[in-house]
Amino acid sequence: MASSDDEDLKRGIALSLQESTTGGARGTARETISLDSDSETERKPARAASRAEATKDHTSSRAGLGLLGLDRKQMEQERLGRKRKAPSISPPPPRKTAASGLPISPMLAMDRISTTVLPAPVVSRVSSGSDGKGPVFLVETVKKTWAFGHDRKADDIKLEEVLQKDDLSLAVLSSFQWDIDWLLAKINTRSTHITLVMQAKDQATQQQYRREIVAMSNLRLCFPSMEGQINCMHSKLMLLSHPSHLRVAVPTANLVSYDWGETGIMENMVFLIDLPRLSEGQRTTTEDMTFFGRELIYFLEAMGLEQSIIDSMHNFDFTATRHLAFVHNIGGAHSGESGKRTGYCGLGRAVKELSLATDKPVHIDFVTSSVGSLNDDFLAMLYLAAQGDDGITEYNWRNPPVASRKKKTPQECLQVKDGLRERLRSHLRQRFHIYYPTHDTVKESTARSAGTICFQSKWYNSPTFPREILRDCKSVRPGMLMHNKLLFVRPQDDPSKSWAYIGSANCSESAWGKLSKDRATKEPKLNCRNWECGVLVPVHRTMSGTGKGDIKEFEGIVPVPMQIPGEAYGDKKPWYFTEQ
Repeated sequence: MASSDDEDLKRGIALSLQESTTGGARGTARETISLDSDSETERKPARAASRAEATKDHTSSRAGLGLLGLDRKQMEQERLGRKRKAPSISPPPPRKTAASGLPISPMLAMDRISTTVLPAPVVSRVSSGSDGKGPVFLVETVKKTWAFGHDRKADDIKLEEVLQKDDLSLAVLSSFQWDIDWLLAKINTRSTHITLVMQAKDQATQQQYRREIVAMSNLRLCFPSMEGQINCMHSKLMLLSHPSHLRVAVPTANLVSYDWGETGIMENMVFLIDLPRLSEGQRTTTEDMTFFGRELIYFLEAMGLEQSIIDSMHNFDFTATRHLAFVHNIGGAHSGESGKRTGYCGLGRAVKELSLATDKPVHIDFVTSSVGSLNDDFLAMLYLAAQGDDGITEYNWRNPPVASRKKKTPQECLQVKDGLRERLRSHLRQRFHIYYPTHDTVKESTARSAGTICFQSKWYNSPTFPREILRDCKSVRPGMLMHNKLLFVRPQDDPSKSWAYIGSANCSESAWGKLSKDRATKEPKLNCRNWECGVLVPVHRTMSGTGKGDIKEFEGIVPVPMQIPGEAYGDKKPWYFTEQ
């Protein structure tokens, strides 16, 4: 199942990207940097086009460009050009060819959108966050990405407001898709050290990327492991170091213009928190680090981020994260304690760590931009994790312990397992909803197509696919499509234990992993094909007047971006990007 999930994702994205490959490399003989770096070393920005609207001139446009799409003869000209050009909140002008080797994943509708006159940007009196200096989000905050053509509200934010470029000394940025030229135009590349965490499957690609950035002293690239079964570096994370604070941002968006609302067709969400810098000489010890901080550092170490950056995380006060959890899916095979810390097992562990575990039925609303080959086993894994289970309950249903088999006859074991599964299956059908757009919703949207919203008809038509739990995903902002990955979890009759997940993980086994029995050790082993990360945010609301929790209880803490209640599919079909 996991293999087919990733094959579909890769196929859908590849068509949209015209088979581009993401990658990066880290410099070798360079000065040590940390979240405290404040070097004024000048660097020259990379060049990468933002959209590929036509392909007939694609080959010729790449002449003289490397894998990163760098044209060093034009670097300084473009830097000076950006400096002279006044900033604009209007969508970037359409470009006729693709000059970048980095994936920017333009959607098929871009050709049509580029010829459409979009409404003038609305000047708002609502401030969603400072793009200047100083901490803004001293408590956890979740916002929607700003959307061109829609009124600004207090619950939206622009990328510029997230970055605070004026005094940004170091930016660690992780993404699956990139528009480098667009991104670097939003950062002061003279004074900001930049580390991009990217996918590069083989050594040859990594070495090529190293050569591409050799002249760019402020830019470093990091490659998480892509060995073995690992197929996708999909995590989205920002560590933004300022003189007064460290901003940790976890978006659902890639680093491309349309994911951040600049074309008015796609919306995302972002978690933000600003952690104050400790006084000189003070450090947060490992023992005093919060659960959130420990898991964040564990993830950074797994990715292979420079140790000096990881060490400097201790120079910030993580106290404000004590009731939050950073959760992740680390690519590869994991057993023992490491298998309990990541994937859906790590999600269950985080729920328990924050005292949100429950034995009551839970309501789950999963907003996703990609759906895998789902079945009851996968849904049970996520459902039990949402209750605080570490993955072993469902694993034991598939792999009964030897001692358990000795106590009962095979028939008795089967009856017990089937009884538990049947009760859980009933809960899943009643309380687990997956929000994914129908074909009609996409066609009626502003974009009229979607290259980063992925599903396959062969999965939907499978006899084991739980069709009845799908709900049409329509934005409360008319015409917008969603690239969100959100979980809204509400225990029955106990809103105090409700929580939300905001991150990069879609609704697929590749994004959350699966436990299997190791052939050699006969012990559980967690297999994860993707790199993912996200944040678990508790709601801690009291009982509502209706006597039970409602998804509206999240408003004011985590924006609910879709129309509720979601409409059941009925005779409608899902959006299949690869079959248009």
